Amino acid sequence: MKFPFFASFIVFCLWLTYEIHKHRNMEQKTMDDFWEKELAANRTKRKPLDDLNYIQIPLDTFPMSVLSDNPVILECHEILTELSTEKIVNLTGISNTDLKLQYGAPNIKILSAYDQRYTTLARTLQTFGNELYENGYIDEARTVLEFAVSTHTDISSTYKLLCKIYKEQNQPQKINELLPIAKELNSGLKNSIVQMLMEECL
Repeated sequence: MKFPFFASFIVFCLWLTYEIHKHRNMEQKTMDDFWEKELAANRTKRKPLDDLNYIQIPLDTFPMSVLSDNPVILECHEILTELSTEKIVNLTGISNTDLKLQYGAPNIKILSAYDQRYTTLARTLQTFGNELYENGYIDEARTVLEFAVSTHTDISSTYKLLCKIYKEQNQPQKINELLPIAKELNSGLKNSIVQMLMEECL
């Protein structure tokens, strides 16, 4: 009885050793591939940025005169006005390595600035829309939130509040129009946003 058990134990140990060795080799290959790609990216020369999807903030269509004495709204106005003079690009989900490969290593600093401005924009639009909604300006909130979605924001609360507005305005079918946008998000939050929208559509 002891021999079969001992033999099985030896086989298990050999299998475990093999799996550990294989896992380590895979990790090493992944690491080697990463550094090879990173080195190539760092050698990539500067390329034009003309094909980037620059975001224009439509201040003329935003409810800038509503609640202009509200401190939260006022801060949103100031941020949006300042951002409207800057270049903004949503680069969510794209690694610095891939950005350097596509646009050149010398452009990484400016691309990071573009993306950081987008992060500020998305957060500000959510705050702006939510504050308008909480104060009873539903149509105005919808305008702001719909623009945020058009920029492919991955802030789930933006989608959730917009769904709430559509239902309150007896337009639940509009939620279906958000799904294709959510499915195209280049974000780790895509699946949760899509799932939330699908549940709202039921």
